[in-house]
Amino acid sequence: MPAQKPVERPLSPHIQIYRWQVPMLTSILTRITGNALVVAALLIVWWLLAASTSPEYFATADAVLTSWFGDLVLSLSVLGVWYHYLTGLRHLYFDAGHGLDIPTAEKLGLACLIGSVVLTIITLIIV
Repeated sequence: MPAQKPVERPLSPHIQIYRWQVPMLTSILTRITGNALVVAALLIVWWLLAASTSPEYFATADAVLTSWFGDLVLSLSVLGVWYHYLTGLRHLYFDAGHGLDIPTAEKLGLACLIGSVVLTIITLIIV
């Protein structure tokens, strides 16, 4: 039986082949911020449970949430909430069949990125 010649198939495209685009970045950031919001929610639930448990346990949880780490996590979670809100509005617009061409999708992605940063800054100044 003759030796079979291996079939040369094209490699699957991956991140090193594609040029970074705004819709690609916003899709990845949506997944990252969604998971980060789960971590922030767990910290807040821990803080609330500690408040109902004992003053000593609450003091520990409160110290973590009011430390630089807690401030960073909660500030970034505000960014994540605004980002998810704006990308949700963008997806509603897409679902209606609008803005599906590449230039509009890139502009809407940039609007979500810039808008979430601006709204986060405004929120942190007000609160």
